Amino acid sequence: MDKELLLEKIKELAPDGSITCLEARELAENLGIPASQVGKVCSEAPIKITACELGCF
Repeated sequence: MDKELLLEKIKELAPDGSITCLEARELAENLGIPASQVGKVCSEAPIKITACELGCF
């Protein structure tokens, strides 16, 4: 998936600069990409991933 498109999708979910772990994992699943790819783009943005449940991010 294109990095810029993914960043746009993340920003839709994270207008305040943070996204929950659940939201990040659901986004990855809906887009058919690895959760690690969402995490990487969030780290580069920087968008904070909160309420981490599994230690994925």
